[in-house]
Amino acid sequence: MRLLVLLTCLLAGCLAQKPHPCESPPLLTGALTVSTQNEKLWTYGRYVYDALGQRIRLMEMGTYENKSVTYDLLALYREATVYEISYHNRTCKKKPLKTNFQPLAIPKDATLLAQVVLGSSSGPGEGLLVNTWTGDLPDKTGKYINTVTEFGCIPIATSYQTSEYGWAVTSFYNNVMGIEDPGLLNPPDFCTDAEMMEPTDFLSLFHGKHWQSS
Repeated sequence: MRLLVLLTCLLAGCLAQKPHPCESPPLLTGALTVSTQNEKLWTYGRYVYDALGQRIRLMEMGTYENKSVTYDLLALYREATVYEISYHNRTCKKKPLKTNFQPLAIPKDATLLAQVVLGSSSGPGEGLLVNTWTGDLPDKTGKYINTVTEFGCIPIATSYQTSEYGWAVTSFYNNVMGIEDPGLLNPPDFCTDAEMMEPTDFLSLFHGKHWQSS
């Protein structure tokens, strides 16, 4: 009986601890949606995230300025390069990546907004404990709001302000720790001779703004 009381007290103490800023696992795969306040952009797709090698792969489809878009992006931050890949046409566009890699993390100066349960707290497995944080973007041009799981710091949603699109919202789904196919983080062979081109404006939404530095 004493052991049960002790374990109960320890559990209550753990749950009562104040959440702290955290960093997500360095290797993640999953799905995400991205939408903007001005409705110019909505996409759904898969992502592969490698914080160790500073590489991100995004394979998405959706609409941009009322036109259907399908794209496959590979961002290699150490090489300051992003590839737009088309396996259907076996073509590759190589463009400069002008932002620094930002790991999936809650910045140390973030402010805790709330800790809540998504779903229900009535029974085991019915809910998910998450923390929502806010703060200023690195360039001080607006605010961000990040939600991650209390245990594991797995990303749930990120919102941030942009001058062109208003609020941009990224929601993460079916996150899995690890990378099943590391080859997705390397350019395909038909990208070898791709020449550097000018970047596309809307691509800036996907280069670093989902991931806030710690």
